[in-house]
Amino acid sequence: MYVCLCNALTECQVRQAAAGGDGSTLGVYRSFGTQPRCGKCIPMVQGILRDVGSEPIHAPG
Repeated sequence: MYVCLCNALTECQVRQAAAGGDGSTLGVYRSFGTQPRCGKCIPMVQGILRDVGSEPIHAPG
């Protein structure tokens, strides 16, 4: 599902960036070399950040 239409960012991309980034909304956009444009996606990105932040980290093995 597309989260940000202006930048063509999908939920999967945002989740990956959130998991590997600095944990901020702007950090997600920076990881793709872009920035929010219209801003309608910001609440969704923030929700994904909260969701990813609450996921337990599983150790391999």
